[in-house]
Amino acid sequence: MLDAFSEPTFRKVIGKYIEEGPIHIILDLSQIDFIDSSGLGALVQLAKLAQSAGGTSQIVTNARVTQTVKLVRLEQFLSLRPSVDIALENTKQS
Repeated sequence: MLDAFSEPTFRKVIGKYIEEGPIHIILDLSQIDFIDSSGLGALVQLAKLAQSAGGTSQIVTNARVTQTVKLVRLEQFLSLRPSVDIALENTKQS
């Protein structure tokens, strides 16, 4: 679950990872069963942080998360992928 309760911790951990880690990030949310507007905001921030660091972010999702992201028309901006393998292949091509 990525909601208002878990979002501050998520932002802190992911933000630190982006600052210290590689510039290409694959975030696997395929096991998440719920995401709310706070979670979507955190994903947008993740994408913006990765871009500002000169990198990319891709988010692996399941049908529920994809549906929620599509409702707010962020699927292109958040670079949704159906599997980690596809995200890895996409990273190799960039």
